[in-house]
Amino acid sequence: MRLARYSMLLLLVAAANAHSVAQAATVQDQFEVRVTIEPTCTVTAGTASDIDLGSQPATGTDVTGSNTISVTCSDTTPYTVGLEPSNAATDGAGVMTGTTGDEVPYQLYSATDVIWGNTAVVGDEGNGVAGTGTGSPVTHQVTAIAPSMNFTPGDYADTVTVYVNY
Repeated sequence: MRLARYSMLLLLVAAANAHSVAQAATVQDQFEVRVTIEPTCTVTAGTASDIDLGSQPATGTDVTGSNTISVTCSDTTPYTVGLEPSNAATDGAGVMTGTTGDEVPYQLYSATDVIWGNTAVVGDEGNGVAGTGTGSPVTHQVTAIAPSMNFTPGDYADTVTVYVNY
């Protein structure tokens, strides 16, 4: 009888342990963490990019000034930059106006002395400037040349809009 009790006790302990192992079982599955990163660009121009041709005599010719604009695009993102004077000329030929009624013409150029206008689109530089984003600001030099200062003395200005296509 003692052997039977001992056997019965062993069976109960084994059954209890089997139940504990079943509770400690592990199942698994997987999931993914995903993101789609969209290309993005920003442009910095503003007053820091103004081109000031200074004070010039009315006899001045080919008055030149330069400054830079900054484009920041996500890494490897191709982009084009177009410039449009307020007269909407797509060839970068603008006019500065003042209170005198005169219009002082000027032409926009890139750093490579190529006319800079606004026919650039995604994938086609047109008469704009092309670049590839690095994730950091990329500066582009803009030059304005006014061929003649033979106008009524006064202050003249124009606003240029910068377009970044990506």
